[in-house]
Amino acid sequence: MPAPLLRRDDPGADTARLLRSAGTPHGHGLSTGRVAPWLTEHARTHRFRVERIPFAGLEGWSFAPDTGNLVHRSGRFFSVEGIHVTHPENPVPEWQQPIINQPEVGILGILAKEFDGVLHFLMQAKMEPGNPNLLQLSPTVQATRSNYTKVHQGADVKYLGHFVDVPPERVIADVLQSEHGSWFLRKANRNMLVEAVGEVPLEENFCWLTLGQIGELLRRDNVVNMDARTVLACAPAQPAAPGALHSDRALLSWITAERSRHDRRVRSLPLAEVTDWVRGDWSVEHVPERYFRVMAVAVEAANREVAQWTQPLIEPLGLGVTAFVTRRFAGVPHLLAHALPEGGLLETLELAPTVQCTPDNYRHLAPAERPPFLDLVLDARPEQIRYEAVHSEEGGRFHHAQSRYLIVEADEEQAPAQPPPGYCWVTPWQLNSLVRHSRYVNVQARSLLACLNTAAVTL
Repeated sequence: MPAPLLRRDDPGADTARLLRSAGTPHGHGLSTGRVAPWLTEHARTHRFRVERIPFAGLEGWSFAPDTGNLVHRSGRFFSVEGIHVTHPENPVPEWQQPIINQPEVGILGILAKEFDGVLHFLMQAKMEPGNPNLLQLSPTVQATRSNYTKVHQGADVKYLGHFVDVPPERVIADVLQSEHGSWFLRKANRNMLVEAVGEVPLEENFCWLTLGQIGELLRRDNVVNMDARTVLACAPAQPAAPGALHSDRALLSWITAERSRHDRRVRSLPLAEVTDWVRGDWSVEHVPERYFRVMAVAVEAANREVAQWTQPLIEPLGLGVTAFVTRRFAGVPHLLAHALPEGGLLETLELAPTVQCTPDNYRHLAPAERPPFLDLVLDARPEQIRYEAVHSEEGGRFHHAQSRYLIVEADEEQAPAQPPPGYCWVTPWQLNSLVRHSRYVNVQARSLLACLNTAAVTL
């Protein structure tokens, strides 16, 4: 008999179950050591191919004659447009750039089920054209509205029914969260953790893993994809702990004050009118060459809902660095969060890691003009690094977008208890509590929170 579902008005009970799963390194199904060969086997069994193509090779995509926006003939999926950002408080007070406009809300959902009293999570071996290694572990369901309403006239999305019209007692987490604010315009996805009832047939390309197994895989480069990481961050997996430097009320007030003091204004702009960017046959690039480019690919993926397609992708230039600085205060671990404004966010800003940038974009600047704490992170000694792995960003929209994710321990001299304006010390529990609400914690910070929730790292 399946275990009865818990009442969801007792978050502590869910936390206990999640902690037990995070502490379980061996699961009911695939062993952790078999996951990498399993992914390799799927890559070998199915035909996957991604080829860079000129814009003229895109099928169904074109630059609109009136705006120059890169759009799909259906009017769905997404478009590449322009924005003009003015932000007087920013080191760069004004800029223009291309950006992805995808107003529809997708579903990122992970199905959970108990085996032998331990929660397991149904993960998918999913190919995304922008992944550097093509196949990574993704959520059970990872689909845009255009996908699951079959605008592409493809196959049904497997397990989708578990995440549509879900009874509240089955929901572990359900929250709208933003995507990358530098590359998406006000994009949000529904992040869901749902507990299954009864038998769940195991389809090809899927496997059950505990949080402990996923945590072990998060210590490896490019295994667990961004969409899985953001969902896992929303799990109420951090136990409540007293001793935070700032009360929850003070923290919320600080976030509100930070949002209020930034006079960031964003207006849409035709892509053809974006200054400092030029369109060629193969890419839309910044002049001088920096930040990212817009490019196009042709894709073959035998096990996807559609087997062949073409699409634009954003290709960042350089390896990113995404890092939380950590310290203990009175024995309680804290993370140094940055209230970081980004042009594409619906709210002015969300809480970001201490450092979130591409260092190559700042090499031409004097040390005083570089992002705070960047040199601390880059020059960290091995004994300071509590966590390190390279993870790729959303492979459905970004080509080989990778960041070196870190958690770096610091001292008072390196990271004082009274940090610079725009920074605040928060506990992992406070960050996990904020993630249960929309648009407080950005996607990069959620990736690192997922590492904490799965015990990939303990502080």
